[in-house]
Amino acid sequence: MTRRTALAATAELAAWWAAFGLLWLVLVSTVDALEVLVGASAAAVGAVAARAGRRAVTAR
Repeated sequence: MTRRTALAATAELAAWWAAFGLLWLVLVSTVDALEVLVGASAAAVGAVAARAGRRAVTAR
């Protein structure tokens, strides 16, 4: 993996994480410290799954 592809992968993961994190904030009723940690972790798992799914669909 070159530096450019690593940067693109990091940017894509960050974009997915932000999108899933914002979706979580819209859907949650109360914001507690533990819920923020769980929401950020779930968004990270979702971001990795979204990137893997996109890479599986687009052949490089």
